[in-house]
Amino acid sequence: MVDVRALLEYNDEVRHRYFEALSKLSWAEFTENREASFHSLRNIFIHTLGATDYWLDFLQKTDQHSRKKFDEYRSFEDVKAYMKHVEKRMQSYLDSLSDKDLGRKYTTTNDADETVEITAEDVLIHVFEEEVHHRGELIALLWQMGVEPPLMGWKKL
Repeated sequence: MVDVRALLEYNDEVRHRYFEALSKLSWAEFTENREASFHSLRNIFIHTLGATDYWLDFLQKTDQHSRKKFDEYRSFEDVKAYMKHVEKRMQSYLDSLSDKDLGRKYTTTNDADETVEITAEDVLIHVFEEEVHHRGELIALLWQMGVEPPLMGWKKL
């Protein structure tokens, strides 16, 4: 069985590979509207960070996530700073999380407007899945641009 912490650690490693590859593009290529879910590579990448930030607020019952609009990220350094902020928040949360805490229950409303009970582990797996979903979108867009995406095989595969 895969530990959710190991899954998120792997996700961080892959995110860094993607950021490195994306930061080799010109800013114009990175921000061009490509008619994707959040239009540009920048916006998709930031959306995944924002989703993690949002769910950390949910789990920690805080309101710390960035409310910056995509266009307010004006350089790769701005994006990298937000990435580091989110990763630091996640690491801090995971460091404080016991195995028992993974089973802590929360109530929320799902996309079908139904009230559901979920665990912290459910949320963390959703955070991973959300990023993998959009990483697939980044892969397709990079291929359309003739850019080979970074490898993302699990551990040593």
